Amino acid sequence: MSNVMQCRTSVYIDAFNLYFGALKDTPYRWLNLRAMCQAYLPHNEITTIKYFTAKISARPHDPQQPVRQQTYLRALATLPELEIVYGHYLSHTVRARLAQPPSHGPATVEIIKTEEKGSDVNLASHLLHDAHLNQFDVAVVVSNDSDLLLPIRLVRTELGKKVGILNPQKHPSRALLPHIDFIKQIRTGVLAASQFPQQVQTAQGQIIHKPAGW
Repeated sequence: MSNVMQCRTSVYIDAFNLYFGALKDTPYRWLNLRAMCQAYLPHNEITTIKYFTAKISARPHDPQQPVRQQTYLRALATLPELEIVYGHYLSHTVRARLAQPPSHGPATVEIIKTEEKGSDVNLASHLLHDAHLNQFDVAVVVSNDSDLLLPIRLVRTELGKKVGILNPQKHPSRALLPHIDFIKQIRTGVLAASQFPQQVQTAQGQIIHKPAGW
C-alpha cells in the first residue's frame, strides 16, 4: 500500500454485496462505513464514499425491516463524506423447482423473487464518471461482483487510476483479481471496531437510536 499513500481516494460500496457477504445475521449491521474504510486505508485521504442501495419494502414476516433500513440510512447521512445513491427493488412471482420434489404431486412451487436493480450499474457509472473527472487517484470498490470487471479495467487501463477491493465475501472473485492493484478481506474484527455508537446525533440535534436487535 505504500504506492497509494496519501492519495485522493473514493470508495464505492455495493450495499447488497456488503450486507449479504459480511453483515447479515451478525451484530455488526450498525456499521460506520467511514470508520471501516479508514481502518483498511489508514494512509489514504478518503474524499468520497458512495453507498449504492435500494429502499426495501415491508415483508409479512418482518414489517419493521424498512424502518430499520431508514434508521441506518439516517445514521449514514451524518457522515460528511458519504453520499447515498439509490437503485430499486423489483418483486415478481416465478416458478421454481423443489430441491426434493415429492414422489406424488407437483415438482415446482411458486415463489416471490426480489431482485435489486440499478445499484451495480449506478456504481459502475459513478466509478467511470468520477475517474473521467479526475476526482480520485485511487478507487476502492466494496464488492466482489465480477460484473464490475469492465469498468474497473477501463478505469485502470484507459484512465491510469489505481483500483483496490475491500472484499465482503468469503472468497475473492478470480475474474477481478488480475485487474486490481490490491485487495483486502473485510473481517469481523474491523467490523466490530467500526460500529456507530448506540445513539447518533444529526447536525440538527436529532438523536438516532440503534435499531433493536442490531
